[in-house]
Amino acid sequence: MQTGALIVAAGKSSRMGDFKPMLQLGSISIAQRVINNFRQAGISKIVVVTGYNADALERHLASNHVIFLRNEDYETTHMFDSVRIGLEYLKDKVDTVLFTPVDVPLFTAHTVTQMLSLGQPLVTPVCNGTPGHPILIRSSLIEAILSNDGNTGLKGAVEHCGTPMYCLNVEDPGIIHDADTPEDYAELLRAHNQSLIRSEIQIQLAREKVFFDEQLYSLLTLIHETGSVRDACERMHISYSTSWNLIHTLESQLHEPLIIRSQGGVKGSHSELTPYGEEFLKRYARFSEETRTCSEAIFEKCFRGFFNA
Repeated sequence: MQTGALIVAAGKSSRMGDFKPMLQLGSISIAQRVINNFRQAGISKIVVVTGYNADALERHLASNHVIFLRNEDYETTHMFDSVRIGLEYLKDKVDTVLFTPVDVPLFTAHTVTQMLSLGQPLVTPVCNGTPGHPILIRSSLIEAILSNDGNTGLKGAVEHCGTPMYCLNVEDPGIIHDADTPEDYAELLRAHNQSLIRSEIQIQLAREKVFFDEQLYSLLTLIHETGSVRDACERMHISYSTSWNLIHTLESQLHEPLIIRSQGGVKGSHSELTPYGEEFLKRYARFSEETRTCSEAIFEKCFRGFFNA
């Protein structure tokens, strides 16, 4: 099992007057910044629940290798209903979920890794006495949260899940910087411009050219989970033909089949990973995690005190 991230971005941003997830923070959008924070913390399975303006947001984030789920009833439901959709999907696929609404983009990867290191089932970060996001939820608590009537939102569902919240004090004001109003957004921009420089790496495998990366890892993982190449493509917002081209290139480079395909039948076509494919994904995931951990240590060693001197 692994850690997953859940980002809810289904709302209409009515108080902002503009579509929050796609507002720019420097050269990237608010939604991209949230995704980057989780990626830097080593989280590869990232779910984004969309609703309002879903097509545009999914196209905007298609290259970020995330999983898209939709709240089709976003106009008549609340944020907790979008959280339900994400938790329902993740509950049997990961052992820990980190949840945040999309409009809290400045929390640091260090805060995420601190939360994960505690071993607590329910954690919220707290800065200067104020709790913020993301919230850590162990998958063992998800059914209790999903069974709540939702009348008091996620906060009430968490409070009644039977496990007390652990409050982690952090020196990270990004956990409480949101973007509800234009004034909030102006403050986000100011904080973004003062944020610490961090390292970011992409884990790729190559022979003469790159043949495997995080996008393909996400695609194969979704095929394994859904049993369908088409469903995996829809959740990643990539074309069916593109995905098969990527798979064929990968298999030709590895000289091994990674997917077993069965056509037709009562239940329709079905795809699943070969034993070699499953083992390949496990090894890539381990390699990626260990590489990121080493990279963070090397970055700290080489640049400690340099950028904020």
